[in-house]
Amino acid sequence: MKILIVDDDNAVRASLSVLLRRAGYEPCAVASPSEAMAEVRRWRPDAVLLDMNFSLSTSGIEGITLLKQIKVFHHDVPVILMTAWGTIPLAVEGIKAGAVDFISKPWDNRLLLQSLATAVELADGGNGASEGDFDRSMIIGRDPGLMEVLDTVRRVAPTMASVLITGENGTGKELVAEAIHRNSMRRDAPFVKVNLGGVSRSLFESEMFGYRKGAFTGAVADRAGRFEVADKGTIFLDEIGELDMPCQVKMLRVLQEHTFERLGDSTPRKVDVRVVCATNAPLAAMVADGSFREDLFYRINLITVTLPPLRERRGDIPELVRHFASAIARTNSMAVPEVSADAMEYLASLPWPGNIRQLRNIVERTMIVTGRDRLDASDFSCQNHGDAPGDIPATIGDMERVAIVKALAAHGENISAAARELGLSRQALYRRIEKYGIRI
Repeated sequence: MKILIVDDDNAVRASLSVLLRRAGYEPCAVASPSEAMAEVRRWRPDAVLLDMNFSLSTSGIEGITLLKQIKVFHHDVPVILMTAWGTIPLAVEGIKAGAVDFISKPWDNRLLLQSLATAVELADGGNGASEGDFDRSMIIGRDPGLMEVLDTVRRVAPTMASVLITGENGTGKELVAEAIHRNSMRRDAPFVKVNLGGVSRSLFESEMFGYRKGAFTGAVADRAGRFEVADKGTIFLDEIGELDMPCQVKMLRVLQEHTFERLGDSTPRKVDVRVVCATNAPLAAMVADGSFREDLFYRINLITVTLPPLRERRGDIPELVRHFASAIARTNSMAVPEVSADAMEYLASLPWPGNIRQLRNIVERTMIVTGRDRLDASDFSCQNHGDAPGDIPATIGDMERVAIVKALAAHGENISAAARELGLSRQALYRRIEKYGIRI
């Protein structure tokens, strides 16, 4: 594979050429934007390593301009930006302009080669597992929107690309993250799940990075953090939109530099992890209003997949119901009930603000409460607290508000129980209660 190196520093060009040649690439190194464009016009590189500054100025505008010019000739060529000036906002601008990653100088050889391999694999677009080899055993359904998501997962899973999974609560974001891990080269290494919505600011460092004995009262022994436990594997950062700004800064550092220190220890530790994040928060809007760091946003969403809500894939509901019924029957030593056609029709008509998680809860509650071998629409209607098709509100917001009010009423305003039924976290439920002005 031919890699174009563009840097005005002779030592950098020589060092990168040696590194890439030893890694099995065929480097071509040039010193200026004009030389780079001459090469780009003659042949298509498999990837470009591009310095951002070629004059006494450190504005980086030359690199951004050259990036855009390269994209005119070869829009699909992956470009990795390099900078010695720590200009993170400029690097973010480069990502917006089409770069796949940015590397700070002096670089870490391993991380640079890793980034390059990921970029090349993603640009190739067809090196993922074939559909027959792709393990999607925990993901049920054949809806076109879901199949599009799974096709993306199949292609990116073997790479090192960071993935951001978006979608409403209960749509199966964790299952998609697990599918990415199971279909990656890291499948035999740890898969570590972290719900960032449940990690307070005061515990963030100790939970994520670990601590040394004596770092604080109660620290009676050394403890590894989540990143250290996930070394060589995948870390799944759920609810990343819940991080406050100080924690975002600390998260950016470990994702960018792949180093951290345990609390109470000044020794940097390296970590090799694949990062998969998930959120139901509108991160782009949060970047715009300043509540989420732009550089962190572009660091975590090299690839974004968005899961459709259950109301947009109603055709999958019968298969999901049958799957849940079988699993619940095995767990509870019950016979698998027959679910009537009118029951399936009823379930397909509901709004499902809690999505797949809420559907499973209703199937489980109905099976356990009724104990019947055949389940009709009336059985599910009773357990769904009277939600009839004709009662469905006009808007999604109305649907969600009605579902929350009914869940709270059914559980005596117990937040934890209502959240479990709706497939929401306690924090997410509190936010919606405040949003809709629900009095409890």
